[in-house]
Amino acid sequence: MSAFIDPYSVGGKTPEIAEHAAVLVIGAGDTGMAAAIDAARSGTRTVLIDEHPLDPSLFGLDVPFHFGQRANGSVQNQGRALDQIARSRSRLDEAFEAGVDVRLGVTAWAGFVNGPTAHGLPKPVIALADLNRSWLMSFDKLIVAAGRRDLGFAFPGWELPGVMGAAALHALIHRYHAFAGRRILVLGGGRLGFGTALDARREGFDVAAIVEAAPAFSAPKDMIEAAETAGIALHAASTIARAEGSAAGIGRAHVVALDDALAPIAGSERTIDCDTICLALGAVPNIELLDQLGCKLTYRANQGGHVPLLTPDGKTSLQGVFAIGDCAGIASDEDGPQRLQTWTRAALAVGGLDVAVCQCEEVTRRDLLEVRPPRYLDRDSAGLRARNLQTLLADGPVNQDQIKRLTRAGMGTCQGRRCREQVTALLALAGGIAPEAVPLPSYRAPLRPLPLSVLRDGHEHPGMRSGWDVWFGIDGQFDPYWTIER
Repeated sequence: MSAFIDPYSVGGKTPEIAEHAAVLVIGAGDTGMAAAIDAARSGTRTVLIDEHPLDPSLFGLDVPFHFGQRANGSVQNQGRALDQIARSRSRLDEAFEAGVDVRLGVTAWAGFVNGPTAHGLPKPVIALADLNRSWLMSFDKLIVAAGRRDLGFAFPGWELPGVMGAAALHALIHRYHAFAGRRILVLGGGRLGFGTALDARREGFDVAAIVEAAPAFSAPKDMIEAAETAGIALHAASTIARAEGSAAGIGRAHVVALDDALAPIAGSERTIDCDTICLALGAVPNIELLDQLGCKLTYRANQGGHVPLLTPDGKTSLQGVFAIGDCAGIASDEDGPQRLQTWTRAALAVGGLDVAVCQCEEVTRRDLLEVRPPRYLDRDSAGLRARNLQTLLADGPVNQDQIKRLTRAGMGTCQGRRCREQVTALLALAGGIAPEAVPLPSYRAPLRPLPLSVLRDGHEHPGMRSGWDVWFGIDGQFDPYWTIER
């Protein structure tokens, strides 16, 4: 008896794999560069990719960092940007000499491996893209050194140009030499906040103040003393009430002192002139690619939150896939998620509920807690008015994917990078649970926004083109309903 082969199945119709690398390293920071050099020196063909210099359009979309429209026009010059990035990589010459195939300005936007729902790949592959095209590269070993990203924090006025993240500020100052601000207010009184402020001060920028919601700064004593010596104002037990400015950007910030219950103290408001507000509350490991590949994750508050589950030598749960550097966990003596909880409680007391947490989709704290649908839908039906976060909690554990689908929080062009952890913090506070009890929302390809122009040459297998208008041979599946006889 011969086996029946469904002509509409995807089996045997795999896309073209353009290249293969024995070792593929994603991320050309210090750890990724070191790993690539070591691999190449062992005689292994090694490819090292890094997404910098970025497609200029990504600066406006706040991907991969929260740039807050504080990059100057020089980032539009790809030649200059490439030169600046090359200069910022101290071991780049060493990598070339070791035989590493270095590719800058190349993004890893997805990864595909065989698993419960896919069986046809001859090898695991990473989907890559540059400014002009997209292609697949298979590998024997994958080393992910994707680094960290900024932790977002909402307050009235945070949508104005000039509100940005610490990692973005560091990149604009040191990688691109393209920071457009002059006077900075830093939010976050830990090691990251003080380190960011002192670094900006050394580079010649004016740092107006460092603000911390907790009663005391958690940065090391020597960093606090250095900030005081540099003339930076320090405000502990305080938070930002709002930022003001114009379409051109931030002009000033209003800061209030907090009591022991994290409530604003009447009459304590002060105004600080600044053109940039830097969010330095914490950093988050870039685990999107690892998660999308299917690597097992765990939650470690003192390493930035969700991190890949690793063996001592950096192996993930997937064969041949490793994680190193900050994407494997950010070494810290601080509990970043708990710090965000403190700031969120203060923000609720000072700024209230009608502040947009998800800028892309204009979803406010109230929208999240009341589980309100997007504004373009009917919000006033009896069924929707009867539903809120508490009714969802009564049905089972709170789930961020469920909230995302109901409110669209996290579904915008930044792909949740500015709001994901804030949504977790709000759900945890409202539900009376720890942040780690809120499941991580899912990621889907592409993990970076891609223009359609880079995908236009990716043709399907010829077998996929025949019968494209039916699914598993179901005739009429895509016929308009008004043409179907009833």
